[in-house]
Amino acid sequence: MMEGTKQNSDLSGRTVLIAPSAAPELTVELEHRGARVISWPLPEILDPESFTSLDESIENLFGYDWLIFRTGPAVEFFLKRQQTLGHDFSELDTLRVCAIGAATAAKLEASPVHVDLIPSSPKSNNVFEEIENYVGGRAALGRLNFLMPCASTVRDSLCKRLEDAEARIDMVVAYRTLSNKAALTQLTALLNGGGIDYVAFDSPSSVSNLAELLDTSELAEALDGVWVFCLDDSTASVANGFDLSALSGTEPSTESMIRAMAEHYRVKA
Repeated sequence: MMEGTKQNSDLSGRTVLIAPSAAPELTVELEHRGARVISWPLPEILDPESFTSLDESIENLFGYDWLIFRTGPAVEFFLKRQQTLGHDFSELDTLRVCAIGAATAAKLEASPVHVDLIPSSPKSNNVFEEIENYVGGRAALGRLNFLMPCASTVRDSLCKRLEDAEARIDMVVAYRTLSNKAALTQLTALLNGGGIDYVAFDSPSSVSNLAELLDTSELAEALDGVWVFCLDDSTASVANGFDLSALSGTEPSTESMIRAMAEHYRVKA
């Protein structure tokens, strides 16, 4: 427990959002300082309702130049399905592979699949620009075919920018998420209504997971007005990639992060 009963209420009246996977001591220490702690709902990740489109893309990988993975589950479900269909990971060697976000890159790096590009920021505009630079300019994009396994076929700004450059991009459903809709609606209402003061990210994946839950690559917009604190430099780096102005403690520990949060509240109060 952190020092001093005089500090027991130095976050009193503040609401802090944390990951559902956060260590229990994070909640304990925040509540010890008087904060109200809530965690975002943890979605269930399931097989797609149909494998038809995913199977077709795997059987016709020769027709693509690039694979783009936005999430860890996209990697897991795509590779699992590839194995189920009797294909070898070596078939991906002829494709360029783009991993968006630290958690996604980690999943690929733990597999036998190579990674050609890890964009410095997960924002769609940045991803597009780094792919454009990698291939040698906008003109080269018009000759390329991209495959993006994902949870839905809703086209975002990355898809639109690639299509504007006359590239072809196919989005195939590799998995689906089942969220607690009531809890997600409540969280969105709190964010929109200014009901959350701080978010505490305790790992790089927690940043990416919240972006995925909120279905956005523009996490800074979703957390507008919320102060962001990170446990360590690697977590802050991912947060900064989403254009979040992340703050942290003087050392990578739960105590230090919460102490910095309490000091920030004291100064701003």
